[in-house]
Amino acid sequence: MEMVPSEENQLVPKEGLFWRCRQSIFEEMKQRYSQIESAAEEPRVLCIVQDTTNAKTVNARLTLNLPASTPLSKLCEDVAHKAGYVNGTFDLAWGSTEAMAPLDQSSEMTLVDSGFAAGKKNFLHLIDKDGEQPQIASDESGTADSSGLDDSSQDRFIGPLPRDGTVGCSSDYSSPSYSYSSILNKSETGYVGLVNQAMTCYLNSLLQTLFMTPEFRNALYNWEFESESEEDPVTSIPYQLQRLFVLLQTSKKRAIETTDVTRSFGWDSSEAWQQHDVQELCRVMFDALEQKWKQTEQLCIQADLINQLYQGKLKDYVRCLECGYESWRVDTYLDIPLVIRPFGSSQAFGSVEEALQAFVQPETLDGPNQYFCERCKKKCDARKGLRFLHLPYLLTLQLKRFDFDYTTMHRIKLNDRMTFPEELDMSSFIDVEDEKSPQTESCTDSGAENEGSCHSDQMSNDFSTDDAVDEGICLDSAASTERVLKPKSSLTFELFSVMVHSGSAAGGHYYACIKSFSDGQWYSFNDQHVSKITHDDIRKTYGGSSGSRGYYSSAFASSTNAYMLIYRLKDPTRNAKYLDAEEFPEHIKRLVQREKESEEQEKRQREIERNTCKIKLFCMHPVKNMMMMENKLEVHKDKTLREATETAYKLMDLEGVAPLDCCRLVKYDEFHEYLERSYEGEEDMPMGLLLGGVKSSYMFDLLLETRLPDQVFQPYKPGEVMVKVHVVDLKCETIAPPVSVRAYLNQTVTEFKQLIAQATGLSAESMRVVLERCYNDLRLLYVPNKTLKAEGFFRSNKVFVESSDSVDHQVTFTDSLLWKLLDRHGNTIRLFVTLPEQSPGSLANRTSCPKAGATGGGGVDSEDSLEGGAKGSRKSVEAILEESTEKLKNLSLQQQQQQQQQQQQQGLVTSTSGSQKSSDHSDFEHIDSPSQDTESPSTSQPAAPSQTAQQQPLQPQQESRGRVGPSGGAGGSCAGAAAAASFSSSDPDNQFPLEERSDSDMNNDRSTSSVDSDILSSSHSSDTLCNADSSGPLPLANGLDSHSITSSRRSKAHEGKKETWDTAEEDSGTDSEYDENGKSKAEAPYLYFRAEPYTQDEGAGDAQKCLLVHVDKRITLAAFKQNLEPFVGITATQFKVFRVYANNQEFESVRLNETLSSFSDDNKITIRLGRALKKGEYRVKVYQLLINDAEPCKFLVDTVFAKGMTVRQSKEELQPLLKDQCKLDLSIDRFRLRKKTWKNPGTVFLDYHVYEEDINISSNWEVFLEVLEEPERMKSMSQLAVLTRRWRPSQMKLEPFHEVVLESSSVEELKEKLNELSGIPLENLEFSKGRGTFPCDISVLEIHQDLDWNPKVSTLNVWPLYICDDGAVVFYRDSTEELMEMSEEERSELMKKESSRLLKTGHRVSYSPRKEKALKIYLDGGPAKDSSQD
Repeated sequence: MEMVPSEENQLVPKEGLFWRCRQSIFEEMKQRYSQIESAAEEPRVLCIVQDTTNAKTVNARLTLNLPASTPLSKLCEDVAHKAGYVNGTFDLAWGSTEAMAPLDQSSEMTLVDSGFAAGKKNFLHLIDKDGEQPQIASDESGTADSSGLDDSSQDRFIGPLPRDGTVGCSSDYSSPSYSYSSILNKSETGYVGLVNQAMTCYLNSLLQTLFMTPEFRNALYNWEFESESEEDPVTSIPYQLQRLFVLLQTSKKRAIETTDVTRSFGWDSSEAWQQHDVQELCRVMFDALEQKWKQTEQLCIQADLINQLYQGKLKDYVRCLECGYESWRVDTYLDIPLVIRPFGSSQAFGSVEEALQAFVQPETLDGPNQYFCERCKKKCDARKGLRFLHLPYLLTLQLKRFDFDYTTMHRIKLNDRMTFPEELDMSSFIDVEDEKSPQTESCTDSGAENEGSCHSDQMSNDFSTDDAVDEGICLDSAASTERVLKPKSSLTFELFSVMVHSGSAAGGHYYACIKSFSDGQWYSFNDQHVSKITHDDIRKTYGGSSGSRGYYSSAFASSTNAYMLIYRLKDPTRNAKYLDAEEFPEHIKRLVQREKESEEQEKRQREIERNTCKIKLFCMHPVKNMMMMENKLEVHKDKTLREATETAYKLMDLEGVAPLDCCRLVKYDEFHEYLERSYEGEEDMPMGLLLGGVKSSYMFDLLLETRLPDQVFQPYKPGEVMVKVHVVDLKCETIAPPVSVRAYLNQTVTEFKQLIAQATGLSAESMRVVLERCYNDLRLLYVPNKTLKAEGFFRSNKVFVESSDSVDHQVTFTDSLLWKLLDRHGNTIRLFVTLPEQSPGSLANRTSCPKAGATGGGGVDSEDSLEGGAKGSRKSVEAILEESTEKLKNLSLQQQQQQQQQQQQQGLVTSTSGSQKSSDHSDFEHIDSPSQDTESPSTSQPAAPSQTAQQQPLQPQQESRGRVGPSGGAGGSCAGAAAAASFSSSDPDNQFPLEERSDSDMNNDRSTSSVDSDILSSSHSSDTLCNADSSGPLPLANGLDSHSITSSRRSKAHEGKKETWDTAEEDSGTDSEYDENGKSKAEAPYLYFRAEPYTQDEGAGDAQKCLLVHVDKRITLAAFKQNLEPFVGITATQFKVFRVYANNQEFESVRLNETLSSFSDDNKITIRLGRALKKGEYRVKVYQLLINDAEPCKFLVDTVFAKGMTVRQSKEELQPLLKDQCKLDLSIDRFRLRKKTWKNPGTVFLDYHVYEEDINISSNWEVFLEVLEEPERMKSMSQLAVLTRRWRPSQMKLEPFHEVVLESSSVEELKEKLNELSGIPLENLEFSKGRGTFPCDISVLEIHQDLDWNPKVSTLNVWPLYICDDGAVVFYRDSTEELMEMSEEERSELMKKESSRLLKTGHRVSYSPRKEKALKIYLDGGPAKDSSQD
């Protein structure tokens, strides 16, 4: 047996040691289990903690389930650990009432003794302690380093809070998303960011740099705004900068707005979208500050602040190399522009020191540039250069990364690498000995005529000094030398700000890297984000790449690089520190207090907003036309339902309309128009609990319900469904407005009928209930014991009920009158139809019949014009109509008798007297009774509106539709219903061969026959103007109740019939069931159609003639046009139907077999005169191809091509059109037709080609017409027509196009043809295929090298050419022809011409940067009113 040492170092068996370990583990587990069991028996307290100190965590919840015996101190420790805060830096308060004192975190009382409820939810709020936000716990220590700081040290501290272990610094900086909530809490660095208004990053970078400059900030604090002065503080730039700096130093926000500062600049909101150069802003803002300070009445020491801090002096000199005579002047500067890459050089400077050395490097003036020496009195060689005389305290270096490329004529950015030191020694750039040269005799000041000029255009200095001490500086004076020059040891500058630009010359983003003088730490100020950075991050702003600095190095370099550098002189006697809070001047302390109060007020307002419930509120206003009004209810979560009802009562303007106790708020679903529940007995419940908390959006709404004083509110319980019940009257054929009934889904159909009977007073025994299901058919509820849920009821439903003793109950539902009524009701739409201005058979020339009850169609009275009685050009027509009244009456009666006799012979109808019905409350023109045949005559015509309907257009919910009996005549109807369908087809002169002709031309051509047809059409259509009574119950209409949801129903007559959509690819002609005139060959069932006049005012001039048409949307276009014939006055084949879309675009509807199912209520239709397309016809637009014109595509005419027509026949049809409309007198052989694909010419159509057999054609087709200068060479489809163009490099121009016809796709044949055309030897001939759309324009500066010349292929139909069809563009050239040499000026001029040419053609639009707006700061508070002077 193996022995092992035990704990007492005795040898024991190994097996015994195993059992001893097992026993100890078992005992430990038993002890723990007993502890868990005892803890499980103890009540638990569920604590739900909401962190309200941070906008990011306000929606988060911390959940702790603790034993009831847990002390409060332990609860606070657990919350601190779970929330990541330092314990003791926050308070816990009850969530229900925030007014109570916070919990005592040091108490050892148990949770139960402290008021916590065991077994229930206990809501707590984690809040700020003493107004300070909780400190974030460090990952290492668990406590914050700054936890020991008192309030005063926090206020005085300038710079990053000492939270070295905190997290979140870099994440805030790198986060791409930004919301308003992110600016509510201060960055962990302790610094405050600036909100980017839109494109104001350049402004933010400069403002942060100025704020982090101690000398500038302290001087700004020492300036006091005089409140007694006349200046408005809003327009005071120094005051608004002062306020901004105070907020940057004392605010607890993460970022603050800069709108007050930009408003003081005189900028409006549009300026926020203008990006400017940060160096330009610096100069302009310094100038504005200086001007503002000089304008103050008090003695302002800040008036010269900019010059004291930023201004330096340099000497611009020219020295004669023969006698040593030197002429010079002194200039001032605020920044030094350093060139990145010298002009004409291929290599950039590597460092700031190199660029500075080049800045002061003199140049020699010799040859033609010799200098005229005053002493030598002749032109001599000279040396011209710059020397620094005085360096400013704050040295600003601008790296000139933006340049202009004269090759592309565009601005570019140079991304070359340029290093810069953290400490810059400038002593080597001032040569004291040279400045003391006795040869210096001539000097001028900076007030000379060429003030501000700089060496080699390297400087752009707009500043000068008027100080007399700078005039005629004598460098021989020791005092002057001491004043101007510093000892070399004191000219060391330290870098503290790097303004970085990321992007291109067209735009980008600015941010600043700034070193704090308090702790030497570098920070990145990127708009609202502030984070710590390292020296490695600073080195990344050098730009460029790690490789060598070649000419193209910037093209592959990073676009993020330094643009402006600011150094401060290292001088302990002048280097200032930031002012602490207690060192603030009194006026700054008062300003701090005001801003603190304002921030606290804003915080309180945010707290209110955070606890405010915002929900949609609806109300069916009892006075304002019973309209559903919508508003937004904003109520605090602690407000009760009663208080919220009072707020909603005032919001909906119900005071004086209904008493407050007659209003209540109920839960409402707007989408389903469903009342979910009411709140009986919950009037005192807080809205926060009632609505389920404060949320950004709710899944339901609220409805303010009203009642009459003698009514009682009906309780709405959860689980109920709302049903809108429409009562149907079969006798009057009307559908009543809905009655709301609430039911349960588990109710049976029998119980539901009893419920409806109570609400409507109908008999439940004979009641038929029809459910209209969304996107489905009508369902008859006939199973008594079936539940509503099984029948398909949902939250909101619509049913139709009918209770009568008619025999319609005995008929199958789909064959019943009820089904037909509901079916047509659901498929009827309302359309607005605009008639032609000069319609041959206008309503003005028609008559109307008397009301129902008058003599049956005998007396016919003249009707006023639909255009409001306008006379004019139709005066003769109306006179003839007036004289022919008797003739019309007799003709109308004769036609009525003939029609009745024909119908009786066919056995289709019975006696009129036995089938007439009163039309006072009828709803359809033709509904067969159950005892009659369901088929209706195909020739039946619609009933038109009465005179009353013309004078008073019916409202959407007050319409009445005339009903025509099976015999075609109703009570009071007019005669001649059958003749109206074909009245105009008998007129052989009523034809329009050309659709392009105007309406006036058509009427003029018809002359007398036009009048005759008008008279005839009036007599035939007199039966269409029947009376309709709008009284009685609500008729079938297109109101919200009857057409709120349009269901798709299947008509028995249309079952199995395919409906097609109007697409350009499908056949645009008529189908086989229609004849040439658009008439149906087979008898189709009648579908509802009713039209009434509708006047649409056009403002000035006559009113537009319109019809308000109610029509079954299952009607075909052919039947729809037939029904419109009496109103247009001509046959359906002589007018066209255009659908008008929302953008007023019109598209012709041409498919006669297509239904109107794609139309919806209130769609617009325009009727235009002209021959409609017949079967197999296509409308074609003809364009002229002008291959050598600037605009090669020119529209000519619209025409019609027919299936089976040859190309030659279509050309013959085009000939007279071209001559009449385009003044082109061409013979058949003088032009060709070819395919048009957008702007590209394609296949040449040969004369023997047949449309739809050889050439595919579609509706709205487009074709090119090309005029031939020589006989047609294209004879076969195997030939290939190519458009060629010669490029002449020596002349930098392209010759005109010439067409080359190839017998095959051989490259050799193409070259031979080009050789014959140009004379270029075959071995020197090169060609290339053009790019893009015709004419494949390309700049002459790019064609020589950009195209793929002389591809290595043997045939044209392979890659990379793919020339398989006619119309391809081929460029060719002589390879031995040299490219023309041009100077830069010539190239620049040619580039401008080419850019202008290509821009006009539209084939190649080069990038055009947006027009830059000049950066201006307005001292008077705003720009001048005259913008032209801007």
